[in-house]
Amino acid sequence: MEKMGGLTLKSYFDLSFYKGRRVFVTGHTGFKGSWLCRLLLGAGAEVTGYSLKAAKPSLFEIADIEPNIASVTGDIRDMDSIREAFSRAKPEIVFHLAAQPIVRESYKNPSYTYETNVMGTVNILECIRENDFVQSFLNVTTDKVYMNKEWEWGYRENEELNGYDPYSNSKSCSELVTNTYKNCFLNGMGVRVSTARAGNVIGGGDFSEDRIVPDCVRAVTEGRRIAVRNPYSVRPYQHVLDALAAYLMIAAGQYDDSALAGCYNVGPDECDCITTGALAELFCKCWGEDAAWENRSEGNAPHEANFLKLDCSRLKSSFGWKPVWHVERAMEEVCRFTKEMLSDGDVPKEMDREIADFLEDRSK
Repeated sequence: MEKMGGLTLKSYFDLSFYKGRRVFVTGHTGFKGSWLCRLLLGAGAEVTGYSLKAAKPSLFEIADIEPNIASVTGDIRDMDSIREAFSRAKPEIVFHLAAQPIVRESYKNPSYTYETNVMGTVNILECIRENDFVQSFLNVTTDKVYMNKEWEWGYRENEELNGYDPYSNSKSCSELVTNTYKNCFLNGMGVRVSTARAGNVIGGGDFSEDRIVPDCVRAVTEGRRIAVRNPYSVRPYQHVLDALAAYLMIAAGQYDDSALAGCYNVGPDECDCITTGALAELFCKCWGEDAAWENRSEGNAPHEANFLKLDCSRLKSSFGWKPVWHVERAMEEVCRFTKEMLSDGDVPKEMDREIADFLEDRSK
């Protein structure tokens, strides 16, 4: 139990809650999905994943996850396919991570982005509506769901949802779809529903295009300077395990107490809201080996926000939650993981070491 503001709060971040639970994860072959599966496996959960085939290189493959879960290859837009997988798994808890997650890609292919991020959400919610075994559902969206006015204070969960670009707006729509299903169908079925609006997540094993840390890794391994296109943009950066710990906590908390269901910002402390240039500089410092970055601002690039912060007071007051690793420690872990991976080290062992260190630090 934890004390906060004179109230005694039950600690919901206890991974033993998941032992023997049937858990369904969409987007399980992605970066966050792979780390989530590793956490759930360590907790003893029965995991079913539903996702497109992992792109190469793939953390999902090198982390040795597939042999230990029921992994289903399928498109979140394919209702028949996901309905079949869902019926076989009969999950108690669902984490919805499947998405087209890249802002610049959404400019190139907006139709696919909306189909995946909006109708994909509709499809998983339909599966829950059609069955009676789900108790807890968490839709993972993004901090970019808000109408960004680029003010200096953090957005709260009651701010207007109206993302600017196709990716951000599709995630705003996903939030609205989730709320409608919650009000019209799932509340009456006793399903507890929440959404998690996470800030920028960093961690080992992210190979995505157009993300700053994977771009840094690609540059240094190819022997070139890191090109930073928006060095003065401020973002909330957090380690992947901090974000996933919050997701697991919310899903477990609302399973036990329906009053905890709702919308939650999941982000770092204000000291970890830094510029992209500062993050690149931090990477260079942690990586060593003469790593360096340069400003490659693009005059005609698609619109991206310059300033974005989250107010996570609700998560803190509801759960007594606080981030574990600041951005400096997060970057140290990224570099350690990446060097282990590039030297053909034991990636599953490195992930488990990182998880154990995180859990130990969280318990202090």
